[in-house]
Amino acid sequence: MTQAATFERKRDRAAELQPAAARAGDDAAMLKAAASLTRDLNAPRSPIFWADMLGSALLGYAALFAAMMVRPTWLAVGCGLVAVVALYRAGSFIHELTHIKKGAVRGFRFTWNLLVGVPLLVPSFMYEGVHNQHHAKRYYGTVDDPEYLPLALMHPWTLPLFLIAAALAPIGMLIRFGILAPLSLLSPRLRSVIVGRYSGLQINPRFVRPKPEGEFARDWAWQEAACSVWAIALIVMVAIGVIPLRDFLIFLAISSGVMFLNQVRTLVAHLWENGGEPMSVTAQFLDSVNVPPPGTLPALWAPVGLRYHALHHLLPGVPYHNLGEAHRRLCRELDADSIYHDSTHRHLSALAIRLARSTMGRRATQL
Repeated sequence: MTQAATFERKRDRAAELQPAAARAGDDAAMLKAAASLTRDLNAPRSPIFWADMLGSALLGYAALFAAMMVRPTWLAVGCGLVAVVALYRAGSFIHELTHIKKGAVRGFRFTWNLLVGVPLLVPSFMYEGVHNQHHAKRYYGTVDDPEYLPLALMHPWTLPLFLIAAALAPIGMLIRFGILAPLSLLSPRLRSVIVGRYSGLQINPRFVRPKPEGEFARDWAWQEAACSVWAIALIVMVAIGVIPLRDFLIFLAISSGVMFLNQVRTLVAHLWENGGEPMSVTAQFLDSVNVPPPGTLPALWAPVGLRYHALHHLLPGVPYHNLGEAHRRLCRELDADSIYHDSTHRHLSALAIRLARSTMGRRATQL
C-alpha cells in the first residue's frame, strides 16, 4: 500500500475514532461570554511589545556571543541555554505579527524581521498567510490546515521524526535561502516549488502556498532577499575562515535548540485528535490546550501568550499580554462545570505522555 493510501485509510479510520467532543456543536454560552467579557482587551499595547521583544532579543544575542567566547564548557553550555530560551521568546513574536493589524504597533514588523526574523532565517512571510488559515473555521484540523496533522492517530515513530525535523530546520533554512532561493530566480519551475512547498512554517506536507500578491508580495520579496544575502554571507564567511567553525556550530546548535523547543511546544499545543473532518469552534477549542498559572515553567516553553493557546483560538484578536486577564474573567464568570475548563491542563509531560499513548493505542486499533 502506498504512503498516500495509508494516510487516507488512517483519516477514514480517524473519523470513526474521533471523540464525541470533536463532533459536538458550539457552546453558545461560552462563546457569548468570551466575546462580551473581552471587548476592551483587543488593542495591543506598543510599550509592552517593544520592551518584551527587544529585551528578549538583546538577552538572547548577548548569551549567544557569550557561549562562543566563554570558558569553561559548562559555562558556555549555560549561556547557550539562556540564548535558546531568550531567542525562542523573541522569535515567538512572529505569532503576534500574524494577528495584529499592520501598523497597530508601528515599525514592529520591520524591526522584528531585521533583528530576529532575518538573522535566524525565519522571516515573518513564512508564517503570515499560513497561520491565518489554521484559524479559519472551515480549515482547522482538515487536510487544508497547514498547521495540523492528526498526530494522536498516527504511528508512534512520527513523534520523534516531528522533533528531529525541527532540530534540522536551521540547516534546511540555510539551504533554502542560501542556495535554492537564488537558483529559483533562474528557473520558474523551481521557483514554483520553493514558493509552494518551502516557504511556510507548516507541518502538513500536503499544504501548497499560493503565489503572494500585492503588498504582501513586496514584503515577501525584501524579507527573502535579506535572508538570502545573510545566508550566503554566513556560508562564505565560514568557508574563508572569517567566522570560526566552532562559533558557526554554536550558532547552529542554538538555532536548532530554538526550533526544537518550539516543536515541543507545538506537540502539546493541541490534542491532535481530529481525523480531518470540519470542526465547530467549540470542538477546535477542546482540541487545543491552555496551561494557565500557577505553573511557572509554561512561561518559558509557551511564552508570549502561547500558554493560553485554546483561549487564543476562541479570541485570536486578543494580544498576548491580555490573554491572562481574559482567562481570569472567563473563569470568574463561567460555572465550574463549563466546558471552558476542559481545555485546562497542568503539565507539558502529562500532555506529551497522553499524545504518545494515543499514538500507540490508536495505531493498534487501526491495524
